Amino acid sequence: MKSKLAITITLLIMGSCTAQKPASKGTYGYDVEFFEKESIEMIQLKANDNGAAVLISPGYQGRIMTSTSRGMQGQSFGWINHDYISSGKINDQFNPFGGEERIWLGPEGGPFSIYFDQDEEQNFGNWRVPKELDTSPFELVQKSDRSVQFQKSMQISNASGHPLKLSIDRTITLLDLKETEATLSTSLHRSLDWVAYESENILSNKGDDSWDENSGFLSIWLLSMFNPSEEGLVFLPFQEGSEEELGKIVEDNYFGKVPEERLIIKGNMVYFKVDGKHRSKIGLSPERSTPYSGSYDPTSKTLTILWYSKPKDPTPYVNSKWGEQEDPLKGDALNSYNDGPVADGSILGPFYEIESSSPAALLQPGESIKHSQRIIHITGEEKYLNEVVNNLFQVSLTEMVSVFEED
Repeated sequence: MKSKLAITITLLIMGSCTAQKPASKGTYGYDVEFFEKESIEMIQLKANDNGAAVLISPGYQGRIMTSTSRGMQGQSFGWINHDYISSGKINDQFNPFGGEERIWLGPEGGPFSIYFDQDEEQNFGNWRVPKELDTSPFELVQKSDRSVQFQKSMQISNASGHPLKLSIDRTITLLDLKETEATLSTSLHRSLDWVAYESENILSNKGDDSWDENSGFLSIWLLSMFNPSEEGLVFLPFQEGSEEELGKIVEDNYFGKVPEERLIIKGNMVYFKVDGKHRSKIGLSPERSTPYSGSYDPTSKTLTILWYSKPKDPTPYVNSKWGEQEDPLKGDALNSYNDGPVADGSILGPFYEIESSSPAALLQPGESIKHSQRIIHITGEEKYLNEVVNNLFQVSLTEMVSVFEED
């Protein structure tokens, strides 16, 4: 029989080992511990009725860094560049911190770009993200258990030399089951794990001049970075119709034409391979896009649904293509990016993105435009995930996954 002293020592050792055991990489707990170790301020929104949680950084422009559906031990859905953050480096051009949803402003290219200086050739060497959207913190206005609000005022000059004075109000809210099911227009099986949140973003013209076709204009641009997988795919439903009426189905030539085996159109759906192995980007115009899109990872059985506040009536969108443009108000409403090696073999991530944009903010002084986005991650048995997909898109997960296998 063990002595009381031996039992006490054993329990202390067991407790010490348990306390010191770090969270596994890829879990939400790992990312929380990482930000604590790096002394980076973070705000967590947590649900009381399940393991849903969202991790937000005020210092990174109120960026949603990641989320989970199963608490500290659950999968971390956002892509975070741990090595870059740990390095402490700050790059004047762009800092790839990562994050599940960050706010930028369009247009990226063209005469009214805010990523190139006046009279500069629009190439990668001259491209720079404004510090207000890259390294400057957003001001915390208020927060509660399920919601947090940020604000940022700034002045940015565009490639035509016009200064734009503006403010951004950004509110992030953790959604409950009723709100989530309303977004999906279906009920979730109780065995499924899920997390859902909304970001509401308001862009205001705080200057004395109008934003128009002469001086320039902006748009709200939300970019969501996720972890790629070998069999991962993005799916983008589109409005069917002739090219004469609605234009081409998908823009596929941002960084060179996307190889056919990586981009497939079937039925009323665009499928895009997001394995982090080939740098490429696609876009859907406002005439073609719908308010819904998403991705699926068959390996982890993770279904991601993205909804954004697309206006019902036709409205112009900014053109973000670099260089000369035929029409600065003829751009995409929805994009997806797959990371991959560049010419020298280096790679930024890997990660993939789904991006949504607001219409062009053609605003008079004092006017505002609002753009909202909801992201829902669901994991569990495929037969229950399939119910969600079938209801929203009238296609099965089996059909989705088999698209690239058939090819």
